[in-house]
Amino acid sequence: MDALSEVLSLLSTRSSYFAGLRAGRNWAIDFPPPEGIKFNAVVEGECWLSVDGVDESIHLQSGDCFLLTSPRRFSLASDLSLTAVPSDTIYQHAVGGIAHEGTADAFFLVGGRFSFGEEASLIFDGLPPVAVVKSDSDQASVLRWSLARLAHELTHSSPGSALVAEHLGHIMLVQVLRLFLAGDGNARPSLLLAMSDKRIGAALQAMHANVARAWTIEALAELAHMSRSTLALRFKQKAGVTPLEYLLHWRMHLAARSLKTSHLAVSTVGQQLGYTSDSAFSSAFKRVMKCSPKEYRLKNR
Repeated sequence: MDALSEVLSLLSTRSSYFAGLRAGRNWAIDFPPPEGIKFNAVVEGECWLSVDGVDESIHLQSGDCFLLTSPRRFSLASDLSLTAVPSDTIYQHAVGGIAHEGTADAFFLVGGRFSFGEEASLIFDGLPPVAVVKSDSDQASVLRWSLARLAHELTHSSPGSALVAEHLGHIMLVQVLRLFLAGDGNARPSLLLAMSDKRIGAALQAMHANVARAWTIEALAELAHMSRSTLALRFKQKAGVTPLEYLLHWRMHLAARSLKTSHLAVSTVGQQLGYTSDSAFSSAFKRVMKCSPKEYRLKNR
């Protein structure tokens, strides 16, 4: 399994939600910061998207998709000069999750919101606050299909709907991440930026493939075909942490998942991650998670 798949496998979908918007003529709507990750697709028409903290508004056309990765207020409008109305006043009258605004139906937007667990920071910390996927990309067609399926699953009570909705969320997320990794990436150090570097990615892949190994900078540098000093510097520039700091955090995320989802003894969890003593494992866990393994298990059962 590649490193991105490994990280995504940790994500647990806590909740999912679907909504749509039909609007026409002159309209502008202000939305509160979303809880979790919000995917949206413009099915018909066009609009302007404005996001708090983003300098310029973004013009969206039919077929375009956008992803909001952080809890920031945003607005959608037919004209940027219009005064926006709060979304609550519109969606309280929604029928089947679809709200209406304005005097026509020239614009139609569908959106899905997913709330992931604490592990999501591994991925989302490397994304810009808003990512736009243009209509002519392969990713946009997958996002539109996924949102249509999500709308169906959340508005029709069918066996397995919750599981299908969770997998659709992962499909949409992967499409956006692939687009990010294929581009220039974000200048801010992050796991995603590290994955986009072929040699650093090789070191990441090796650590993920054998997480319990007593890795050294020398061994990782050899795999990446780099000197120790070059690997250490480049890894820090891309990921924001040293290789062994990353390994520590990855091990603790795996430990946290095991403590939450299994009945393995704390010592066994530590041994599976390469720790030969309970005290060494507990000390490492406390350093990253700010509590002992036993305390973490009690809080998350």
